[in-house]
Amino acid sequence: MSRWCGFLLLLISIAPVRAQAVFEYWPGADYDPKIPTVHAVLGYNAGEQISSDQQILKYLNALAASSGRIKIFEYSRSWEGRKLVYAAIGSETNIRRLSEIQADMKRLADPQHTSAAEAHRLIASLPAIVWLSYGVHGNEISSPEAALVVAYHLLAARHDQMVDGVLAHVLILIDPVQNPDGRDRFVDSFRQATGLEPDPSPLSAEHNEPWPTGRVNHYLFDLNRDWLALTQPETRSQVAAVRTWFPLVYVDLHEMTGDSSYFFSPEADPYNPNLTAEQHEALKLFGRNNARWFDHYKFDYFTREVYDAFYPGYGGSWPSYYGALAMTYEQASVGGLVLQRSDNSVLRFRDTVRQHFVASLSTLQTAAENREKLLNDFYRYRATAVEEGAKEPVREYILPRSRDTSATDKLAGILVEHGIQVNRAMQPFQEDGRDYPAGTYVVPMAQPAKRLIRTLLDSQTALDSKFVAAEETRRRSRQRSEIYDVTAWSLPLMFNVEAVTCSRVSSGKFEPATKARILAGELFGRNAAVAYLVPWGSEAAGRFLAAALRQGLHVFSSDRPLTQNGRTFPAGSLIVKLKDNPGDISERLARLARETGAEIYGADTGWVDAGVNFGSRYVLPVRKPAIAIAWDSPTAPSAAGATRFVLERQYGYPVTPVRVEQLDSAALGQFQVLILPPGGDYAAALGEDGVDRVKDWVHAGGTLIALGSAVQFVTSSDIGLLDIDEEEAVETGKDTNSQEKTGRVRGTEISNEEQYEAATHASLELPGDSPGAIVRARVQPDYWLTAGVGTMVNALVSGRAIYSPIKVDKGVNAVYFDASGQLLVSGYLWNENRKQLAYKPLVVAEPSERGLVIAFTEDPNFRAMLDGMNVLFLNAVFRGPSHTPSAASE
Repeated sequence: MSRWCGFLLLLISIAPVRAQAVFEYWPGADYDPKIPTVHAVLGYNAGEQISSDQQILKYLNALAASSGRIKIFEYSRSWEGRKLVYAAIGSETNIRRLSEIQADMKRLADPQHTSAAEAHRLIASLPAIVWLSYGVHGNEISSPEAALVVAYHLLAARHDQMVDGVLAHVLILIDPVQNPDGRDRFVDSFRQATGLEPDPSPLSAEHNEPWPTGRVNHYLFDLNRDWLALTQPETRSQVAAVRTWFPLVYVDLHEMTGDSSYFFSPEADPYNPNLTAEQHEALKLFGRNNARWFDHYKFDYFTREVYDAFYPGYGGSWPSYYGALAMTYEQASVGGLVLQRSDNSVLRFRDTVRQHFVASLSTLQTAAENREKLLNDFYRYRATAVEEGAKEPVREYILPRSRDTSATDKLAGILVEHGIQVNRAMQPFQEDGRDYPAGTYVVPMAQPAKRLIRTLLDSQTALDSKFVAAEETRRRSRQRSEIYDVTAWSLPLMFNVEAVTCSRVSSGKFEPATKARILAGELFGRNAAVAYLVPWGSEAAGRFLAAALRQGLHVFSSDRPLTQNGRTFPAGSLIVKLKDNPGDISERLARLARETGAEIYGADTGWVDAGVNFGSRYVLPVRKPAIAIAWDSPTAPSAAGATRFVLERQYGYPVTPVRVEQLDSAALGQFQVLILPPGGDYAAALGEDGVDRVKDWVHAGGTLIALGSAVQFVTSSDIGLLDIDEEEAVETGKDTNSQEKTGRVRGTEISNEEQYEAATHASLELPGDSPGAIVRARVQPDYWLTAGVGTMVNALVSGRAIYSPIKVDKGVNAVYFDASGQLLVSGYLWNENRKQLAYKPLVVAEPSERGLVIAFTEDPNFRAMLDGMNVLFLNAVFRGPSHTPSAASE
C-alpha cells in the first residue's frame, strides 16, 4: 500500500514539472480558455512542429469561429490552387465597422479630394492599420508559426494592458503565408527527411532541401523581388489587397542564416532618395521599442547592417512609396526543429518563433502608442507628394505607343495596378513640339503616388555619393560589397519603351487607363484573298505566334522587310497564307487579334511595293518547336523558373522541363530547342555521356540556347560548342616569381599608393562583380536573330563574366555592348567593367555542324522584368530552328 502511495506522490510531484515544461511565449499571460489553442486544433503546441499551409488555415478558421474580433479574407489563389488569405483582428467594434474603416482610409489617402480639416476628423476615429506579412519565402519557417501565436495572443490574452491598447487603437491584418506553394514544398521535404528525433546537425538531410527549395513559388520566383513588375499572382493580389486598406505599417518577416541573431529597422545604407526623412526617423520608433523588448528577454539583435532600403521591389520596401512605414525583420533560421550552430550553441524552432512573435507584438504596441502620428504622417506624405509634383521641373511622364505598343500598354497597366493615376489620350495632342496619337499614356506627377512614379519611371535612382566612395574603397581592398540587390530597375528602360519627361501638363481629352495589360488587337482586311501579315517586333506579335503555332496554323516569317500598300512590315514579320490554313482562318485570326493584342493585315496579292515577296527564299516556315529546358541542379531555380514563366505564362507556349541528370539518357531528338538557364557546373552535372549526348543533338540539327552563366558551359574548351572566351580583367598584376620557386622574390621599391595597389593585384584577376545595372547594347542589323528589335536594346548586367567577340568566320555577334561612354544607362557599374564591357557580345550565334548555338551572355529573362529583351529571346526560340544549317539544306 505504501508503495502505491509513494508512486502517486511521485506522479503528483512530476505533474507540476510537466505543466511548467510547456513553453511560454509571453510569460505570465492569462489566456481565455474559450479561445482554442494550437494544440487543441492541430494536436501539438506552437513551435513543436512545422505546420503545413493547410494546418495554418485550419487554425485561423478555428479562431474565427470562436471570436468576434477576427475575420478571414481570401484574396487570391497560388499557382497550385492554395488559398491566399489575411486575417483582420481588432476590437469587436472595429471588426463590425471594417467597411467603414476601409472607406475612410481611402479618403484619407486622397488629399486631392480630402481637405486637411476632413483628414483631421477622419484621423480622430481611425485605428492605425498594421499589416504583418509572414512566410514570403516558403523555407523561412518560423514566421508563419509566429503568425498563429500572435493571433492567439491577441484574441485570448486577458487583463493585458498592452493587448487591450493594441486592440483599441490598431487594426491588425495578418497574412500568415504569402507563399503557400513553397511552404508546403519545404514541409514535405522536411517530413520526408526526419528520423527518430530532430537532428541538430547542419549536415542532416532535414536541414538541406533538394532543388529548388521551398524559398520560391511554383514558377520558382523569389516573391520578395516581384513587387515592381508584379508578375506572380501571389504578389499582384497582395498589392491589390494592401491598396484596399493602405496600412500605415507593413512588416515583412523573414529568416537568415542560423548563425545570425535578429535584424530589425533602421535599415542599412544606402537609402532610396525617394523615401522621406520623416519616414527614416519614424522607423527608429519601432526599432527602439523592439530593442526594449529584446533587451528585456535578453535576445540578441542588430540594426543598420546588411539589409538596405535602396531596392524598392521588396515587400518590406514597396509600401513605403505610397506613404507607409515598411520594414523587414530577419530571424536566424533553424531550418528544422533544432540546429547546432557553429559556436556549438543550440537553436530551437520554438525560440525563433518566439522572437518573431515578440517583434510582432512590439510593432503593434508602437503603432498603438503612435496612432495619431502615423495617420497624420501618412496624410502629409501623400499631400506633400501632390504639392511637389505640381512644382517640380518634370510635371508629367508621357508614354508614347511607339516602338512596341503592346509593351507600353503592359507598362501602363502595371502602373495602374501600383495605384498610379494614368491617363490615356482619347484624341491626338501636341506637347513640346511633338505630336502624340490617340492612345498615348500620360502620367501626371501632381498625385499622391508621385514618389512611387519617380521610383518606377525615372531612368536613374542615385546612390548616395558617400556610400559609393565607401563601396569603391571596399572593392579595392576586396571587401564584401554592401549593395544588397540590383542598382537599376527603371521599368521603361527594362521594357525598352519611351518615357518622355515633360515640363508642362498636357492638355487634351483623356480618360483613365485601366489595369489591363493586354489591349485587344484588330484584324484589318478580314476577307483577304492571299494572306495575312503580322508586323514583328512586339510582345503582341510574340503572343500571336505562340498561339497560332499551338493551334496548328501554318506561319511563315520574313527575314527581310517588305512594304505593301504603303505599310512597311519589318524583318521577322509573320505571314499566314490562306492556301496553307483552314477555311475559317479569318475568324480564327480575328479572335487571336483580340486575345493577343496583335494587329493583323489582310493581303489580296503577293505583290509588294518593296522588299521580298511571300515566296522569297528569305521567307521561311516557322515550325511548331518542341522546347526543352534544363531543370533541377545545377540550374539556378529563379532563373530557370523565370525562363519557363516567360514562355508559358507571358506568351502561352508550353515548355518541357527535363532534369539535367536525365539529359545523358533522354531522347533529345523529340525536341528542336534546348534551353540552358543560368546555373552552375553543367559539365559536371551532365557527365561525359550527357555532354556527348547534348553535343550530338546539336550537331544533328538542334538549337541550343545558353543563358547567362550557362554560356561558360558552351564556351568551355572541353565542350567546344561556341568559339568565344571569357576574359580576365584588363588591368592585372604580373607574377614576377613565376620561374623557380626559391622562397624569395626580387626586391622592389613601393613609393606611392598606386604602386602599392599594383603590387597587391592578383596575378590572375577576374573583372569586378557588378551589382546589377542597366546598360545599352547595339543591334547588328539585317540578321534574322535581331529581326524586329530596332537599333538598340537595354540589358541588365550583373556578375563578372565578360566574353570576347566571336570571329566573323565562326559566327555572328548579333548584339554587342555599346561604347564605354554610352554604355551605362541606369544604376552603378565599376569603371573598369564599363571600359572592358564595351563592344563585347551580348548575343552570339554560331552554327555547329547541322545545328545552332545561341548564347545570351546576360540573362534576358531576369525576374521576368526585361520585356525589352523578349523579342530577341523569341527569335532564338521560335525562329532559331528555321535557321540551323540542317533547315537551310532542306
